[in-house]
Amino acid sequence: MDDMALALTLSAVSPAVGGVLIRGEKGTAKSTIVRALTALLPPVTVVLGCRFSCDPAAPDPECPDGPHQPSAASTTRPARLVELPVGATEDRVLGALQLEQALRDGVTAYEPGLLASAHRGLLYVDEVNLLHDHLVDVLLDAAAMGRATVEREGVSVAHAARFVLVGTMNPEEGELRPQLLDRFGLTVEVAASRDPAVRAEVTRRRLGYEADPDGFAGRYAAADAERAARIARARRLLPEVRLDDDTLYRIATVCASFEVDGMRADLVTARTAMAHAAWCGRTTVTGVDIRAAARLALPHRRRRDPFDPPGIEQERLDQALADAGLDRPAEPPPDGGPPPQGSGPDEPDPGGPGGAPPPDDTGATPGSPRTTGPAPEVDAVPDGAAGDGTGSEGPDRVRVPAAPHGSAEPDGPDGPAGEGPDGSRTLAAGRPYRARLLVVPGVGAGVAGRRSPAVTTVGQTIRTTPAGAAAGNRPHLVATLWAAAPHQRMRGRRGPGLELRPQDLRVPVRQGREGNLILFCVDASGSMAARQRMREVKTAVLSLLLDAYQRRDKVGLVTFRGNAAELALPPTSSVDVAATRLAGLPTGGRTPLAEGLLRAGAVLRVERIRDPRRRPLLVLLTDGRATAGPDAVARSRYAARLLAGSGVRSVLVDCEAGRIRLGLAVELADALGAEHLPLERVAAATLTGAVRDRTGTRTRNDNARDGSGGVGSRWGRAA
Repeated sequence: MDDMALALTLSAVSPAVGGVLIRGEKGTAKSTIVRALTALLPPVTVVLGCRFSCDPAAPDPECPDGPHQPSAASTTRPARLVELPVGATEDRVLGALQLEQALRDGVTAYEPGLLASAHRGLLYVDEVNLLHDHLVDVLLDAAAMGRATVEREGVSVAHAARFVLVGTMNPEEGELRPQLLDRFGLTVEVAASRDPAVRAEVTRRRLGYEADPDGFAGRYAAADAERAARIARARRLLPEVRLDDDTLYRIATVCASFEVDGMRADLVTARTAMAHAAWCGRTTVTGVDIRAAARLALPHRRRRDPFDPPGIEQERLDQALADAGLDRPAEPPPDGGPPPQGSGPDEPDPGGPGGAPPPDDTGATPGSPRTTGPAPEVDAVPDGAAGDGTGSEGPDRVRVPAAPHGSAEPDGPDGPAGEGPDGSRTLAAGRPYRARLLVVPGVGAGVAGRRSPAVTTVGQTIRTTPAGAAAGNRPHLVATLWAAAPHQRMRGRRGPGLELRPQDLRVPVRQGREGNLILFCVDASGSMAARQRMREVKTAVLSLLLDAYQRRDKVGLVTFRGNAAELALPPTSSVDVAATRLAGLPTGGRTPLAEGLLRAGAVLRVERIRDPRRRPLLVLLTDGRATAGPDAVARSRYAARLLAGSGVRSVLVDCEAGRIRLGLAVELADALGAEHLPLERVAAATLTGAVRDRTGTRTRNDNARDGSGGVGSRWGRAA
């Protein structure tokens, strides 16, 4: 909590830091503390009547409401907190050009968006990881450049957009891409305290606020006023803070020691260190400032892979600071003020010279433990590492060692197989590999993504249609002109504009890519533990999780063993949670095949109600045996026919091995209406490619390798 308060405070002191991303579990007051920051920001003086909050002392020369004269009237108002909802459109964020009015009246009419409202204030995005990628790009570009630009059909409007960007997210609901993480200046991890005394104090204060909000706020009014005044003083002092060449070299040394990509880490660390020095009342950056800045600016820039754990090891940070010559005690500030408080000479002071932070900052007493559970560490192969570096997705580019079928593989470098008290075994996955594109056949209408063809709100325009048939799209200028042109004489056109009617408006129909739901249904019975087959299955699922992360898909996992089926992973976009669940998947017991199929069908029915536009693909991995319960085989066939009747696209990977085979998986595939793939053709290194072959994306290299042209898909081939 102290780190969160410090990061928000430094962003308020210097908006050039680039904003703050707060990651943490649910119920940790992320939104509460962000909203509390608004009352601490200094008031803003704006040009009277300007919709873009221009500063009368330095108005924006390109302001759409300008130009503003030096003698223009002004007014002072509190700093704004603008909240961006997850379902906002691009027009709502950037603003909208009224194309209809431009065509009709020949004038440019611009309606400001949320970025204009947030100028010189605070822009807050709750659940930023659930925001569409193109909107996140828009936000971060505006935050970095300090301007927002709207271009529609050749008309361009730009205005200043400088704000403190704050995003909050729960990693369990999905991660941000590493390149988007890098655009946030600072990142902090928060977790609820496990100390009963701290939890009781938080509850006591919350109940006290609910009983008497005004009285509760009054008790902390003095502390709020003091912190707000200190932020204002730090802002005024910031231009006087000096960063000499020696200190700048040490910052670069620290950043280089963590092997971060690009130069943004160095810039953000330098700006944060300067803001921290101003916050502490100094005009010279010291080791205390660099330590605080590195702890906030570097952790999220170390992630190159979705499975890399977030955070930064304190020992490694200490070593990097020592290598840069920053481990010696900090000198007292030159202005004679008190030295920083903390547990050591290089420990930053979240509350400043006054000591501990006031109670309103975190809602927790000082000294409360901060716990950040690390994500699972998985040895992943980065994109392009396997193969010759050409980026080919063909199977000949995959380099994943797999045990030969029919031989028992001892516990290797992937880790020993654990054995549970019920005789079950837990096998570790192998090294994930680059996966080829899996495409659900046909053209869908799902949410924008990067996998299967679909009609979406972004992408290439394939035709136009009347506005009412595709609500939400912006008007298509040329098509609208063509629709209105034949009627101008009859409508009595006068002047430079066009006589438009609602029926003239045309909007584009765009075809892009959608995200899909890939539901794995995995046989985890005792027969799957033999010959390390479960290791191969886990490796394939892990590789597809990486691919789904990059393509913004949902992935779910149903397992069946013993006497029941379990939803091991509800449909999610969080690869961290998925990898954790997959690593702990045990194997052993009987095979309740019917229960597994019925459970998968139930999950797909719920998801169809919850997200009807997202098309699913079921991947069933089993040997076809059914040994749990009465009439196990007959019940499994009945369950398969139920799934087939629901129209779910599916692939069955036959995991049966040995010289004598019963052929049960072939019969199950017929009942399921699924493609049947023998395991010997879908080893760990090629399982992903085989699944995708069945959906019509077979490559010429595959055909040349087996000389057959491949097994034909009963679904046809994807365009």
